Amino acid sequence: MKTNSTPTRSRMDRGDLFWLAYLVFFFIDPLLRRSLVFWLECLGFAAIFVALYVTLFRSKPIEIRVACVIGMYLLGALTFPINGGAVTFFIYVAACLPFVIPSARTVLMCFAVEALLVAAQGWWLMHQNPPHATLWSTASAVFFIAVVGGSNIFFAQKQRADCKLRMAQEEIEALAAVAERERIARDLHDVLGHTLSVIVLKAELAGRLLARGEDTLRAAQEIGDVERTARSALAEVRETIGGYRARGLTAEMDAARNALTAAGVHFEVEGMPSAGTLRPAEETVLALALREAVTNVVRHAQAQTCRLHFTMQNGCHSLAIEDDGRHVAMHEGNGLRGMRERVESLGGTLQLEREHGTRLLIELPAAAGSSS
Repeated sequence: MKTNSTPTRSRMDRGDLFWLAYLVFFFIDPLLRRSLVFWLECLGFAAIFVALYVTLFRSKPIEIRVACVIGMYLLGALTFPINGGAVTFFIYVAACLPFVIPSARTVLMCFAVEALLVAAQGWWLMHQNPPHATLWSTASAVFFIAVVGGSNIFFAQKQRADCKLRMAQEEIEALAAVAERERIARDLHDVLGHTLSVIVLKAELAGRLLARGEDTLRAAQEIGDVERTARSALAEVRETIGGYRARGLTAEMDAARNALTAAGVHFEVEGMPSAGTLRPAEETVLALALREAVTNVVRHAQAQTCRLHFTMQNGCHSLAIEDDGRHVAMHEGNGLRGMRERVESLGGTLQLEREHGTRLLIELPAAAGSSS
């Protein structure tokens, strides 16, 4: 006999009701005696047992569940003198105990106490005149208490382990969902912050040109750039939600040059990683860091020049982004915080200096086997 209950479950299923079929052994004596009164007595005791059994499976508090198990044993002890099939109740007690009490050691102690009590009662009943129990019924009760109870300890412990595993998997899924939401929030901040800044700059430039009535061809070009940038932003948002977060470092440098030129900032590049130098994850982190840094330059700095310097030495990739502007915001916002999290996730470091302009230094440990 094996039950499917768990300590926290509040309803029964068909598998739980199936095990009530073993009550048929309780009615062997009534079938042999053919007494209507005895049948009614046994049906009443069986109804009490079913009520205890159902309560055991429907209740959550362990106190009620333990009380139901004790009630099953007392019912067996009460009916054993008149019905040898009452050993079925003792076996049910052994079957249910491992699913009610978590400690295997405590359950084994309960088995030992139950077996001793059953053996003592059986011995006493066998010495009555006339005898009300047989050696076979008493021995079979002790045997099945050991076998059924011992096997259900294994099933109960396995069930609890499965329950913990499911809970752990649900927690992991919840944490993964939170991490994905944070990732989307960081990436949308970077994507929209950069592209919207470019759109604003180019729209303002086109507006000034049209207001003065000068260089309408240049104004039309800027409006065209606004349209292309907006379409690119839409595609990047879709890619960000889908998990494809960066276009590559080279493409990001072109976008940075475009944004800085529109803002009137001179862009200088020293050193570029050769093909195969960076892993995809490293290139993604550096590309997004460059995007956030350029966005901050365009938004907050009154810079004239922005320099980018890439080196690889001593097993470390270094990307330095410097500008000669003035930065009012000294706290670390969402963009820099997201940048730092990405860098640190690869074992790298991020340093921010604001003595003469702003200098952002990102260092990533090079992967084994990467080319220099």
